[in-house]
Amino acid sequence: MNKQSMKPNAAPNEYVASLAGWQQGQVCALRRAVLEAADLIETVKWGHLVCHSYGPVLLIRAEGHRVLLGFWRGHRLRHLESRLRAGGKYEMATIELEDGIALDRTIVLALVAEAVAR
Repeated sequence: MNKQSMKPNAAPNEYVASLAGWQQGQVCALRRAVLEAADLIETVKWGHLVCHSYGPVLLIRAEGHRVLLGFWRGHRLRHLESRLRAGGKYEMATIELEDGIALDRTIVLALVAEAVAR
C-alpha cells in the first residue's frame, strides 16, 4: 500500500482493502479489537486509520515491512505495554509489528480502554 495512493476522503474499509497479506490480516485484527474496546469514530487521515474520541486517540498504519499501532498519549500507557516507543508530538508512542509478530488482543483492549479514559 502506498500512502500517496489513498484518496483523501477514503473510507476505513477502502484503506483495509488496499492492503494485502499479513499486513491486511494484522490491520483487520487490530481494528476489530480497537473498535470493540471503545466507542470510537474511525476515519482515514494522513493516509492511515485514525480513531477519535473527543480528539484523536490512536492510529493504525501499514507501511513497507511493518504495521504501527500508535497512541497520541502513548507515553502514559507504557506501563501496559513495554514495546510502546516514544516519538513525535502529543506524547505519541507506537508499537511496531512485523510479519509473524502479533500483539495480544487483551493488551490491545486494555491499551485502547485506558487511552480513551485519559
